[in-house]
Amino acid sequence: MSTPNGYLSPAVAGSGAIALGLAATATRLGEVRVLARSDTSAWRAEERGEELCGNVEGGDPANLKVTTEPAHLEGCDLVVEAIAEERDSKVALHATLASACPNADLATTTSSLGIAGLAREADARERFYGLHVFNPVTRMDLIELCLPDELADGVGDRARTFCEALGKRAVEVPDQPGFVVNRLLFPFLFDAVRMIERTGLAPADVDACMSMGAGHPMGPLKLLDFVGLDVAAAIGESLHADGGDAAHEVPGRITLMIGEGKLGRKSDEGFYPY
Repeated sequence: MSTPNGYLSPAVAGSGAIALGLAATATRLGEVRVLARSDTSAWRAEERGEELCGNVEGGDPANLKVTTEPAHLEGCDLVVEAIAEERDSKVALHATLASACPNADLATTTSSLGIAGLAREADARERFYGLHVFNPVTRMDLIELCLPDELADGVGDRARTFCEALGKRAVEVPDQPGFVVNRLLFPFLFDAVRMIERTGLAPADVDACMSMGAGHPMGPLKLLDFVGLDVAAAIGESLHADGGDAAHEVPGRITLMIGEGKLGRKSDEGFYPY
């Protein structure tokens, strides 16, 4: 099963920004199948996926094949799950994928859930690993690669080769919620929210301080809007449950905004209007 790209026939299960960004990036290597949840999601995935291929050097929209049937993934040698950070939904999808693709390696883009635990629940411990890409996938070069000890021989090598073929830098990380980036990043993001709660500073002023004073490409509150406040809360809850560190506790303002439907850019309103 070893190939110059790691895999001959990869697939991505999901049709959101991360899923389509990864699929579009992989079209530079050949055909990529995308599993969408519904006909409506599939139509949107085809349209958005074609646009994203234009952001990838060598990307080819003709290589993007969207389906709503898990059975159409049969024959794929890698299936990457890339849906929302909801454990029950991920476990259910992985059970479906493991059954539909008994010979494929399985991966997940989660960073907030334990990889070994998901592998056990999917009954796929010898072929399941973490492949945490970053949004926007077509531009971000890092992949946090989590390779559990129970992987069969050859899986880790295929994963590393695949990351390299995508043009990404793979860093192998320990199996802990948040891996490296989110475990270090979210205390900073949440502290920015607590600062505006405590001081009344405008989000734009906090962001200006960090972008102009610390050289960050994007301020912490704008970054939370970009990530999605619901996604940020799910990551924070997982981190906090893992270690109980107060720095990982989701700020009250984020919880309130989620209740009001203010999720960030994807809902047209968060700390900023869009």
